[in-house]
Amino acid sequence: MPTKPMLPIHPWLATQRVAFVPGENASPLAREVLAGLRTAFHTLGHRIDEPPRPDTNLIFTTAPFGEPLNWRQALMFTARRRFRLQTTPTVVTVVAVSPHRFQAALDHLAEALAHDPPRPEDFAYPGMAPQAYRTLVEQGRRGGPLLALERVVQAQAKGLRIILTVGENRPQEAYLFDLVGAYPRIPFTHPDTFYTDIALRLVTAVSAEEVTDHEIVPPPIAAEAWQRAEAPRAMVRAGAAFGQRRFFTQMVRINDLVAVPALEASISEQYSEGCFATWEPTFPGLVATITGSARPVAKDALTEDELAVIVGVRPDRKGALVRHVEGKRNDPPSSEAVELFAIDEVLPRIRWQEHTVPVVRSKLHGHRGVASYDPQVVEFAPMSAAYHHFPVSCATRAQAEGIVEAFRRAETLRNPADPRTLAFTIIPGHGMVVVEKWVPGKAPFQAIWEAMDNGALEISPRVPQGPHHYEPRDGRMVIAEET
Repeated sequence: MPTKPMLPIHPWLATQRVAFVPGENASPLAREVLAGLRTAFHTLGHRIDEPPRPDTNLIFTTAPFGEPLNWRQALMFTARRRFRLQTTPTVVTVVAVSPHRFQAALDHLAEALAHDPPRPEDFAYPGMAPQAYRTLVEQGRRGGPLLALERVVQAQAKGLRIILTVGENRPQEAYLFDLVGAYPRIPFTHPDTFYTDIALRLVTAVSAEEVTDHEIVPPPIAAEAWQRAEAPRAMVRAGAAFGQRRFFTQMVRINDLVAVPALEASISEQYSEGCFATWEPTFPGLVATITGSARPVAKDALTEDELAVIVGVRPDRKGALVRHVEGKRNDPPSSEAVELFAIDEVLPRIRWQEHTVPVVRSKLHGHRGVASYDPQVVEFAPMSAAYHHFPVSCATRAQAEGIVEAFRRAETLRNPADPRTLAFTIIPGHGMVVVEKWVPGKAPFQAIWEAMDNGALEISPRVPQGPHHYEPRDGRMVIAEET
């Protein structure tokens, strides 16, 4: 990258091949945003293609606010064929809205979300499926009116990555939306910083390589060994326990929001949801939930067919090493499989009964935040500064490396004798990961759910969208988001 801003950026950002294709009747504000982004990408050293070339990999377009776009016009579905591209590009849609309409939309959703039970007619938006209100209510209760509005805008614009730009003649602020539900706010203070910030966030997302090319390694685990193992049954029990505590967010099923042919198939690999895993000493290996991309997985009602065994990470780090189990369906593990196992590679091992095991017993990831914690029981292991300013996508090598490095620095994990039993990190715009050590007399995950119950770990539905830290208050550490 030839030009570096003052904020910390990731060292692995790649040069992108970028095109700008405004939609029909694009508003003056949307066109201004495209022009500002074009300048920023050019200044940062990226290639600008006019029109898109076969190797263009990032396309910006526009869509109206509050109006459903026909899927046949949406570049997310048509760009590769329309421009004869070599691969499917990342499409980012600029949606411009006036401050008055933006606030009115938020006010409407806030009022609608306040009704109990919710009224479906309050969530009837043009172009959306009749059952969409269920998803909008769940998302609104998780992240407030803005997250519900995010899903409306994505459904109507037929796009996942949205730059919702609020302003009249020029931008006042922008919100960046993605599939997982991030909504960081970028205030407009100066054109250079505004557009450079947005450009770097998107370059970060596009540069991050996926690590879901898992490899099956022999031999398969015998059915008898699986039945004797503690971890599979513990995973099923833990799923039910976390479900009772309403930890898991509901899966966002795209077809519940909008009816588009082949929509689910076109984005299934990009979907990420919560996952969890625990170590089984007898295989040995990490028993984890399977991916939710191919089919819905009810984490609070797991079956043993919805578990996979991770035994390593590929030498090229492009995926996990997985052992199948005789007689099981053997679906691929969670998209976070690499980070789940890689955490153990950089931390000490201990003796547990007659086995040598990783210092971390169990790991839990979800689209939640942590409002506060008891520092006598829990340690916060922050991700590096670049991840706070320029978050990464799920199921990527970048996220895996960031999480691994965060836990590598956790003193309670580096020192197995440290009395704190839990450590966690926050993935801005995405969620959290909490890990537990081996605690005598407790089942896998028990230390985590007991900390949730007794307040040592206070889970929040709100996920920090950028820089954050924890401050001491009355013997606890309380979240403080930085603006």
